[in-house]
Order: sequence, then structure tokens, then C-alpha cells
Amino acid sequence: MKKTTVLPLLAAAVFALSGCGLAGAASSSAAEEAASTGGETPEAVGTAETGESGSPVSASEMFTARDMEIGCDEETCAHITLSGDTASSDSDAVQISGSTVTITDEGVYLVTGTLDDGMLVVSADDADKVQLVLDGVQITNADSAALCVLEADKVFVTTASGSENTLANGGSYTAIDDNNIDAVIFSKADLTLNGAGTLTIEAAAGHGVVSKDDLVLTSGTYHISAESQGLSGKDSVRIASGTYTITAGKDGIHAENADDESLGFVYISGGTFSITADGDGVSAAAQLQIEGGDFTVTTGEGSASVTMETDSMGFGQRGGFMEESASDTGEDDTASRKGFKAGGSLTVTGGSFVTDTADDSFHAGGDILVTGGTFTLSTGDDAIHSDAAVTIQDGGFTIAYCYEGIEGQTVTIDGGVFDIDSVDDGINAAGGADSSGFGGGRPGQEQFSSDSDSFITINGGEFVIVSSGDCIDSNGALTLNGGTLDLTCSSSGNTALDCDGTYTNNGADVTTNDGSENNPGRMGGGMGGAGGRGGRQAGA
Repeated sequence: MKKTTVLPLLAAAVFALSGCGLAGAASSSAAEEAASTGGETPEAVGTAETGESGSPVSASEMFTARDMEIGCDEETCAHITLSGDTASSDSDAVQISGSTVTITDEGVYLVTGTLDDGMLVVSADDADKVQLVLDGVQITNADSAALCVLEADKVFVTTASGSENTLANGGSYTAIDDNNIDAVIFSKADLTLNGAGTLTIEAAAGHGVVSKDDLVLTSGTYHISAESQGLSGKDSVRIASGTYTITAGKDGIHAENADDESLGFVYISGGTFSITADGDGVSAAAQLQIEGGDFTVTTGEGSASVTMETDSMGFGQRGGFMEESASDTGEDDTASRKGFKAGGSLTVTGGSFVTDTADDSFHAGGDILVTGGTFTLSTGDDAIHSDAAVTIQDGGFTIAYCYEGIEGQTVTIDGGVFDIDSVDDGINAAGGADSSGFGGGRPGQEQFSSDSDSFITINGGEFVIVSSGDCIDSNGALTLNGGTLDLTCSSSGNTALDCDGTYTNNGADVTTNDGSENNPGRMGGGMGGAGGRGGRQAGA
């Protein structure tokens, strides 16, 4: 698929037509798609036109006008009627062989009825755009996909207003050619799901929905139960709106492209999500960007499945959950149970997030940037973890249960409201990648020495931190330029404020409730001294 610059999103393209009983949509054609997008498809995160890899993008770069269209003109579109083990159609572009219905040309097709142990196939020209409007459709396939796109430029699957539709696999997949079909909806082309109805997807085996290019969802209601991943896009998963209930044996939403590091990203600008996953809730091998939406995410058996306690020295220990040595972002990764995970950068500009996760609530191999949102997080590991920089500009954070609240090589907080209760550090800056999640505590967790590349800078915000470790711990410098901090260290051997490098308070209001002075010790003190965590220098 060619990925070049696009015109801004044309929201006004969603017009009101009564055809097909759909809620407000324009008639669709290849000419309209070309006119609205300049003949091109949306941009990939991190390409030259959108800036450096991981740069925030906008909805206008992610969706075309036709992605938003949810209708057809019933008088001009083709009709397909499913009837048990066969079907009928008024279009010469529809070929029917037993319970296999194949669409061979572009156009808009209104599909109704029930197909038992059959398949709806799109096998058109690679320049064709095909729209399937589902209006009370039920398709089951015992040993393959219910809907399979073998070839097209782009396919749109639209649910008619108020309609109930079900697509299901019976528990196995048998190859029909050289394609590795492994999902109830399987597409080798760009795929868009939208509409004003409901689509239930039941995958007794494999995935719910797979696109080997871009997977786009802009509206509709979806109930997805999958033995493996719920929604999967090779190049990207892009969600504008909709309601999603996903139960997955692996990741709820997954994007990964092993051939192109700029792809395999997830972009979400809105929607309501209830995700229960034995893997990650939302996983992007590249970037993950969320601009809005309401999310309730549970992974593994939740945070209660992880036992965390302090040792005799008062340092946090993590046990009861062991992450296997599988690739952290690989297709076969069943061990990672994070809420939101990015192999690259992770950006959140808004939304509501409630997580109960066995592993990190938010995790990135690159930088994390949060500019807004409300967060209620409970996790068996870190609430927010970056292997690089964490920057929080605003937001409301209630972290009731975690190993560490916020962790990165560097942590910069400009504002927000924070209520953190942690087994180890409330906020921690430590060099190197995350080493948690491998059982027996956190290997190497206490092996860091003073690190000039690590720092914590707090410019503002309101903080209430209760910690069995250090409330705020930097393996480099610690700078407080503003904010109100109420810090309670509830375990001996730790302190409210702790750093290895230079400590500076330029006007923050700090209250400590552990008997220590406002100024931390360990002024570059290394590993020796009080509590085994470096020499705290009270009142320094």
C-alpha cells in the first residue's frame, strides 16, 4: 500500500441517506475515495512526512473520509442473500459455489441472511475498493475464516444501523491455498470496520480480526472473543471511535511489522473499550498513541495475582509472577501481561484509563509522554514504566497498588495530581531497561550506582505518595522546582527523598512523614551508608 501525504479528515463527508437503513452516510465509490484523499491512504507514524519516528500525529493523518462513511444506496448497491448452505445475488461480480460466496469486482454489496459453515470471500483486482454492508448476517465456518479478503486495494465492512451480525470460526483453520488464514475476519489488504450496528466475532481458534496491512475501525459496536489476539494489524491498528468488548487469549489489540520498524503502530483517538486479555491489553511493536477514549483493561489474573512485599531491609520484592523468556513484542508472546505496551514511544494526550494488570500498566521501550487524562491503575509491577524518558505534563493519577509508581531513566513532571501507594519507590529514575517481571524480585534493581544520565525533575503538581521504598528516588540528580509533595516512607531503610546526584529544591512545598529532613541524603553517596541504599545525609 502506498503511504504518502494526505488531506485533512473531511468529517462533513458523513451525509444523511436513508438507503440500507443506516445512520447517516454517503454513497461510496472509488472516485469519491480518490477525491477525498487525493488518491492516497493515510500516513504511517514516523514517516518523513509526519516527522521523526514517534512524533505525535493527528486524526487527519490516520483516517480517510471514506473510513468514516457508513452507508449505501439500497437501490444502486448489489445484493447478496445468504441462505443456509448457499446464497443468491443480483450481481454478476458475485460467484457462488456451494457455501462459498466470492466477490470479484469493486462496488458496494448489501449482505443479509445466514450462511452455515461457509465463507464470504473478496478476490478482486488489487486496485478495487469493496464495501460490504452487513444487515442481520450470520456466518460460521468450522475450519476457516468467515470473511476472507484475498485481494483488493481496500475493503470496508459496515454494520447497518440497529443490525445484529455474527461471524464465527469453529475451532480450526485449514489452508485453502498458500495463505495462512488464522482469523474469523482475515484480510491481505487494508481493512476498515465501521457502521451503526453490532458485530459479534467468535474465534474458538486463532484471532478475531487480522489485516496484513492497515486495520482501521471508526464506528460500530463490537463483541470479540478470540483464542489468540482480538484485533491485529500488521502495519497499524487505527481506531477513531466505537464500542469494543474484547476477550483475548493473547493481546486484546496488537500491531506488529517485523519488516518495517516504522510500522506496527497503534493510534486511538476515541472509543469505549473493555479489554480482558491473557497477554497485553494494547500492544504496539512500534509507537502507541492515544488521544482519547474510555478504557477498562484487565490482563492476566490482574494485580492481585502478583505477590509483592518488602524484605528485611525494607526494600521491595516482587514475586508470584514469572515472565517467560519470550520476545516482549513477538507474535508468540504469551508472557507479557501489560496494559498498554509500545516497543517505541508511547503518547497519551487524553482519555480515561482503569487498569488491573499483572504486569506494567503503561510500558514503553522508548519515551513516554502524557499530556492529559485520568488514570486509575492497579498493577503487579510498575504503573508507568519507560526504558527511556517519562514526561508528564498533566493528568490525574490514582495508583493504588504497584511495585513502583513511575519509573524511567529520566522522569520530568510539569503538573498533574498524583496519589501513589507503592511497594517500592513511588517515583524512580534508574538507568537501563526494565528488568522486572522475571521472578525473585527485580534482578539488578539495587545494583545501580550514581548515573549522570538519570534524573528526576518536578516542576509542579500535587503529590501524595505512600511507599515502602523511597517515595522519590533518583539514581542521578533530583530537582524540585515547584509542586506540593506529601511523602510518607512506611518502611525502615528507606526515605522520602533519595538521590545519588545533586539535590535542589527551588521552591517545592515538601512534607515528609518519616522523620527525615526535607533534603535527601545520598548526595552522590553511592551504595554505602544507611539502610544499604547510600548514605542519607539528613539536613544536607
